[in-house]
Amino acid sequence: MDLKIVHKISESPIVNMGNIRLRQPLPVEGIEMVDPFLLLHHYGPYAISPFNNPFDVGAHPHRGFEPITLLFKGEQLHRDSLGNEVIVEAGDVQWVTAGRGIVHSEGPTKEFIEKTGDLEGIQLWLNLPANKKMIPANYQHIKASQIPIVENIDKSILLKVIAGGQKNKQGLIKTQTSVNVFTIEAKNNGEIEFDVPEGHKALVYLLQGKAIINKETTLLKGENQMITFKEEGSRIELEAEKGSVLLFLSGEPIKEKVTSWGPYVMNSQTEIMEALRDYKQGKMGFLY
Repeated sequence: MDLKIVHKISESPIVNMGNIRLRQPLPVEGIEMVDPFLLLHHYGPYAISPFNNPFDVGAHPHRGFEPITLLFKGEQLHRDSLGNEVIVEAGDVQWVTAGRGIVHSEGPTKEFIEKTGDLEGIQLWLNLPANKKMIPANYQHIKASQIPIVENIDKSILLKVIAGGQKNKQGLIKTQTSVNVFTIEAKNNGEIEFDVPEGHKALVYLLQGKAIINKETTLLKGENQMITFKEEGSRIELEAEKGSVLLFLSGEPIKEKVTSWGPYVMNSQTEIMEALRDYKQGKMGFLY
């Protein structure tokens, strides 16, 4: 099997989303999207306390894609118009299929704010193909203890399979398209090799530490860097130093026109206008 060919190494600039300052590796200058992945936000670590709570996102709608949260530190409360009220803890994953529409809110729990601590996570937007943009909304929550783990030979590297599959381990998330979502943690200096379906678009994002990709001079030497790959090739070799944390994403490209406005991702401007109307009329539900 051939190695995936590196396409580009890019940075993760800090951006303002309202009152929230976070890192945005995707989209970034020169990379509009890594089809089917639309957006990647890395928020925190924020020192949460009764005097500092920058990540408290009130009720807002989504339609036409899947907003996904991977929580690395802290504790968040998710509430939505489907009636879900879930505490997401460090290591957990929540996977929202917005489909035809959902209203949700998220932020640190009151208990976490009172006891104080660091909050850090990844929010990922995964596109849905045109024929699935109006499916019923759905919510999935996977606890850290449920996530299958693939280890390298000396157990220095842990690859956690959130969605998709690797080395006979299958993620518990039910996906609408062919995607892989893995987190990789280096307990000690080590190497790991993993497979990527031929034709998938792929990226690696470094949250912290250092890593070398495909034993080349492709070095992620600073935190918050991203590597994107060409579609050719079907495996990746990764060498990481102790304490490194990375996110790996791959997916079969949808290759459809994308039209987005705020929290809606559709295929045409007409569909965006319909989403705005439907939310105003309460067709995406309510969150009190």
